[in-house]
Amino acid sequence: MKKLLALLLAAMLLCLSAGAMAEAANAPIAKEDLKIGVLHINDSSDQGYTYNHEAGYLKAMEELGLDTETQYVPKYHIGEDDKCATAIQELIEAGCNIIFATSYGHGPYVLEAATQHPEVQFCHATGELAVTAGLPNLHNYFAQIEEARYLAGIAAGLNTKVNKLGYVGAKPFAEVISGFTAFFLGARSVNPDVTMEVIYTNEWSSATLEAQAAQALIDMGCDVISQHSDTTSPATTAEAGGVLHVGYNNDMIPAAPNASLISARIDWSHYMKYALECMMSGEPIATDWTQGWAERTVYLSPLNTAIAAEGTQEAIDAAAAKFDDGSLHVWQGPLYDSEGNPAQIMSWDGSSVVYTFSDEVYEEPNSAPQFNAIIEGIHINE
Repeated sequence: MKKLLALLLAAMLLCLSAGAMAEAANAPIAKEDLKIGVLHINDSSDQGYTYNHEAGYLKAMEELGLDTETQYVPKYHIGEDDKCATAIQELIEAGCNIIFATSYGHGPYVLEAATQHPEVQFCHATGELAVTAGLPNLHNYFAQIEEARYLAGIAAGLNTKVNKLGYVGAKPFAEVISGFTAFFLGARSVNPDVTMEVIYTNEWSSATLEAQAAQALIDMGCDVISQHSDTTSPATTAEAGGVLHVGYNNDMIPAAPNASLISARIDWSHYMKYALECMMSGEPIATDWTQGWAERTVYLSPLNTAIAAEGTQEAIDAAAAKFDDGSLHVWQGPLYDSEGNPAQIMSWDGSSVVYTFSDEVYEEPNSAPQFNAIIEGIHINE
């Protein structure tokens, strides 16, 4: 009986603790008391991922009337290592009550901090730990960038002369693989003869490695280069090599006016504004958040009409209209692996799809992209 009572008491305390954590996590915070910490993998001089992320955050703060000088505490060059834990602790000690982590490898450090600090909200881009952790103060967010990449791929497919695309990928993660697959599917939708070569740099941000990868792709005969990497090096290398380019994170036409066609981008202000409004209202922040083209959370930079083939904008607009009305889904297929085996769609309601492919089950969209199969027509260079 004593053991039973002890177990019941422990269970009650656990429930009370969980309830207290949830209450602390969702207590409303006055606008003037908000303090936002951000872990950036690089700094905005990359003119890519960090630049785009920070631009979105500052835009959201300005729209909400927050002081970007006193209420925004950025930490730059925070890698995916133990320095991340130190930076998080410094942000907490600085009084930040919400912390955004922008890189996938920040995830384990954010999870540990969220467990130890239920009074602070933690929002992690591109990760997937929040769903399984079950903490009321831990959240994942991303955007359906695959939709913008699909549209950008249309530009590539219509502007290649040799039907051979090149892609500079950061790392062999689902975030990158799903992105270049969507790009390729967009190109194939207007040019069924196109193929694509992929080279990984194994770094999210390295101007030198990105330039080397882009040059290697040019040497292979690719005449349109795209990227999931953080700097403008693929764009400038494409221009120097006399080929075309499709960018990511930023309008790269200023960096390569004779090469860069268009770029797929994310407007991060959509999520930050949402999360901060939840903080002020006391509403819980979604555990797993994503939006796409229909909400304009993902979008395209202006097409470089000075170099784009005639009809490129019209083809992009036609496909974009289908994303808007729900009649097009990136993963609706047909998809085939390198041996010609097709994907089997299990369900699709116009906004989400569940399917099996290469003996794996995928569901899209999630905040962290799931698709990581290599489809027919794409070649990975080791």
